[in-house]
Amino acid sequence: MLRRLRRAARLAATWAFVAAAGALPAGAADADTVAFEALASAVPALDRGVLGLALRASSCAERRGLLSDADTLTVIDYSRPSREPRLFVVDVARRALLHRALVAHGRGSGEDRATRFSNHPGSLQSSLGLFVTLGTYVGRHGRSLRLLGLEAGVNDRAEERAIVMHGASYVSEAFAALHGRIGRSLGCPALPVDVAPRVIEAIRGGSAVFAYYPDPAWLRGSSFLGACGAGQPEPSPGAEAVTSRARPSAAAIVSAARAQSTRASSPAAEACAQSACSGGSAPPYTSRWTSSSTRPSAVAASSSGR
Repeated sequence: MLRRLRRAARLAATWAFVAAAGALPAGAADADTVAFEALASAVPALDRGVLGLALRASSCAERRGLLSDADTLTVIDYSRPSREPRLFVVDVARRALLHRALVAHGRGSGEDRATRFSNHPGSLQSSLGLFVTLGTYVGRHGRSLRLLGLEAGVNDRAEERAIVMHGASYVSEAFAALHGRIGRSLGCPALPVDVAPRVIEAIRGGSAVFAYYPDPAWLRGSSFLGACGAGQPEPSPGAEAVTSRARPSAAAIVSAARAQSTRASSPAAEACAQSACSGGSAPPYTSRWTSSSTRPSAVAASSSGR
């Protein structure tokens, strides 16, 4: 009962934020309201406030040119226990639910419920915020999907941390029945083995992934939930790394990903993909985009461990 009351309080806070931010359909045009209602009706198990935030964030990313597939939206509601299917993939254009599945959080984030989140390597915690999907590779977890974190200080070290989406045997109802929770990853949103290939195929290549938890600091500070980056410099699509730690802008990475119909791994990443690389042991991220046929390295290889 206490847990239910706490979750209700957190969701009430989320609804208050959504209303203040103008993401609720009540403040939208009639057509938008109808569209929102139709989509919300298609995913009744997903809290409407969380859906509103996810739509607001993905819409902002689309306006900033960071998505190549704005119709597909993945929402992970980390306020729910891990025993519940808390990953939702929706087709915004057709207003349809494509997939709903269990999804793991990081070992450092909590037991059955995730309550701690981090952007730091070695934390073994999940990250919140908006991601964009990139390409796939085959590692020790099978076909896996690279994720690019779009929020500075919140999830923008996802590639450095080798945070990817992959299948894992510990994400299952059978495991939850034995242990009271599903298994935990090293920070990756791991999915059931039989579901992962279908979800990865549906969302790869430039769609939004929105990882939610009612964290007040993130809700207030996210540039995708407020005024959509008002007052901040626009991304520079041609930017290149100028120091050993610098990286191209998010727009540059997504632009490069769009330009490549196929993706190749660097030798270091290929070697990692065939080994037991995990967590911070993935090869360092380096990036020098050109207009030639060179492709981004598949950082993250086998990433998230277990």
